[in-house]
Amino acid sequence: MTEFLETTIDKFTFRVATDRLYSLEGLWVLQVGPGNNQVRIGVTDFVQQHSGDCAFATPKPVGTALKQGEEIAALETVKVNIAFASPVSGTVVAINGELELSPEKVNQSPFDDGWLAEVEASHWEAERAGLLAPAAYFKAMQDAARAELDKP
Repeated sequence: MTEFLETTIDKFTFRVATDRLYSLEGLWVLQVGPGNNQVRIGVTDFVQQHSGDCAFATPKPVGTALKQGEEIAALETVKVNIAFASPVSGTVVAINGELELSPEKVNQSPFDDGWLAEVEASHWEAERAGLLAPAAYFKAMQDAARAELDKP
């Protein structure tokens, strides 16, 4: 069972799963199976709450070759449209087909059923070093949430 770091800021409670790595842009990366370079990628709890109810989730199709930083998926919510940069280089090997009919899974289950895509990472060992550990992302998320509260 996944453990979480959790904080409440104002009236919102945010969770960060401790079994994966994070990008500053708000994507999580979970290695799928030990000893391989396949990773599952999804949106963090903070980003999904901050962005609003997901109306459309559109990951790049299976077979798409990505370089780190290229768009891996787009979300359209009631508040914003967001294009997410891939935290790793590689090839999309699976997408979450359930999101086509049920994009709200991004909001309801961001760390489980709401994942976006799986990528066979071509430079996993090198690129994982640039991702944030759960505690580091947790602090960055708290800082961003507090900064939002301080905006006039």
